[in-house]
Amino acid sequence: MPKLPPKDYIQATEFPSAISLHPIGVVRSPYTERHGTPRQSRLKAQPEDYTPAIAQIELFPNLVPAIALKDLDGFDYLWVISWLHLNRHWNPTVIPPRGPKIRRGTLATRAPHRPNPIGLSAVKLLQVEASALQVEGIDLLDNTPVLDIKPYVSYCDALPEANCGYVSELEREGEREVDIFGNDGHPERR
Repeated sequence: MPKLPPKDYIQATEFPSAISLHPIGVVRSPYTERHGTPRQSRLKAQPEDYTPAIAQIELFPNLVPAIALKDLDGFDYLWVISWLHLNRHWNPTVIPPRGPKIRRGTLATRAPHRPNPIGLSAVKLLQVEASALQVEGIDLLDNTPVLDIKPYVSYCDALPEANCGYVSELEREGEREVDIFGNDGHPERR
């Protein structure tokens, strides 16, 4: 009689002590240094004269064939999951760029310096080409490795009623992040 697979799948496999990831593509961005790169791909309020950057996400055709992009052109937004390859260290607390200058737990922030430097960006999809995606609103540096692309699906990705901890408190107090560069909107003045 053949042996049946285990019913407790959690116990069937050891917990991994390491995980190996491989880039599936690369970001071609106008941003070449951290200073002047937007802190987020989208904000609630943006400077009037701000124009989101256009970027290309080049997928490696030997890993991601063009057929894998089938039906993607019907989506307005994408999640880009990236490896923030320039970040070599992290601290358990950081001082966020807005609000009172107090230390917050790193995992309660969107700081790029993390235990695993994984980036998550919501970008507007402009065009799907053979092995490339043209996007708007990138907050990643040129040559950032891309780990995955997922479509943004509003019914499960947008939770406007969610409490956002200290960020919600800052908004209730009237403090809004109105510029994405951390200054008056001009990267050269940072």
